[in-house]
Amino acid sequence: MLNETEITANFAKEAMQLKGKNMLAIISGNRGCGKTWLSINLAHALSILKQKVMLFDGDCGLNNTKIQLGLDFAKDLDAIIYGNHTLNQVIYNYEKGRFDIACGNSGSSGLSTMSIGRLQILGEDLNIVSQNYDKLILDMSSGLNNSSKVLAGMSQSAVIVCSDDIKSVTDNYGLIKLMTTQYPNTALSVVINQVNYIEDGLRTYKLLKKACSEFLKEVPPLRGIIRQDTRVRDSIRNQSTIISRYPQSEAALDIIALAQRILKNEQFN
Repeated sequence: MLNETEITANFAKEAMQLKGKNMLAIISGNRGCGKTWLSINLAHALSILKQKVMLFDGDCGLNNTKIQLGLDFAKDLDAIIYGNHTLNQVIYNYEKGRFDIACGNSGSSGLSTMSIGRLQILGEDLNIVSQNYDKLILDMSSGLNNSSKVLAGMSQSAVIVCSDDIKSVTDNYGLIKLMTTQYPNTALSVVINQVNYIEDGLRTYKLLKKACSEFLKEVPPLRGIIRQDTRVRDSIRNQSTIISRYPQSEAALDIIALAQRILKNEQFN
């Protein structure tokens, strides 16, 4: 009988054949880096750039998407996890941001308790749904749990969100190591979030790049730097995206620039 490591390895091989070409996973090795905020605002930025976008909030336990946007859906991902509804039945339109959303329920164990087999089925469903969109953004829970790495591994590309503290750099190096080992066909890139200045972001990326260069075969490119902005908190308190509330703020402009680079597959210069 195969153990969990062998099952995960076998699933990784299958995942390579299922690459959702429109699926973009947003992942991080640690919490507190603004991953969900970035996912929400990236979805909005892409919609502004004439992309048809869906945001899948796979970080069910915290339910940050509902909180940050003030949403109250009748059906959520628990309905899928317990087999009561299909993915299509829990997708809602967020009219203010002009993108679709499927998200979990606060306090739910969510995807973290799903077996590898169930995750595979969900991944296949996401792959099918993604064909109706230009981009399907997966906001996955932080860390190295199965749901995050499996669904990210089924995505064509993944953005690793890192802040400028050393623990975030260390944890995200570990995530890059895992992803490049188990899911080498997923194209990785890095976004440095919550920095005071662009130079701070470049220094943080340099540390991460140095570790990857010395110990790994792959160095994910830098895709973007998002500056710290006092108006981010205000937009969250008002349950709005930063682009809706403060479209000319530094954070909003950085997010839009990031969306443009993703669409053009360009690195941060």
